[in-house]
Amino acid sequence: MAKESMKAREVKRLKLVERYAAKRAALKEAGDYEGLAKLPRNSNPIRLHNRCKLTGRPKGYMRIFGISRIQFREMASKGLIPGVKKASW
Repeated sequence: MAKESMKAREVKRLKLVERYAAKRAALKEAGDYEGLAKLPRNSNPIRLHNRCKLTGRPKGYMRIFGISRIQFREMASKGLIPGVKKASW
C-alpha cells in the first residue's frame, strides 16, 4: 500500500499537468524554450507516474487494466476479470 502523501503528490502533479497543458503546447509550438523553463517542473507530463488504482503501488503496473500485477492476479483468481483464465502461475 502506498503512502497517502505519495498518492496526494501524484494527484497534485496531475492537476498541474492539466492546468499548463495548453500553455506548454503553445510555447513548444513557438519554440520558446526559455518560457518552457519558467513553467513549474511538475507541470511536465513526463513526471507523472502510473500507480495501481486499488493499492497505489507504483511497480508492476498494467496499463490495460490500470492495476498492479499483484491485484490483477488476485482478481483473476477470484474470477473478477472476465475472459481471464488461470493457467499455471
